[in-house]
Amino acid sequence: MLRWALGFFIVAIIAAIFGFGGIAAGAASIAKVLFFIFIVLFLLTLIFGARVFK
Repeated sequence: MLRWALGFFIVAIIAAIFGFGGIAAGAASIAKVLFFIFIVLFLLTLIFGARVFK
């Protein structure tokens, strides 16, 4: 999922360089949402993974 977020971030940067503001904003917002989903899933994995090994 982090790879998808990074991909959308790169698309947003390239679109911003070429002047496509709407596409850049859309790709940046998708990247932001995917990044936060990744963070939540990562933290849940750390919490529940630690409980399994105790």
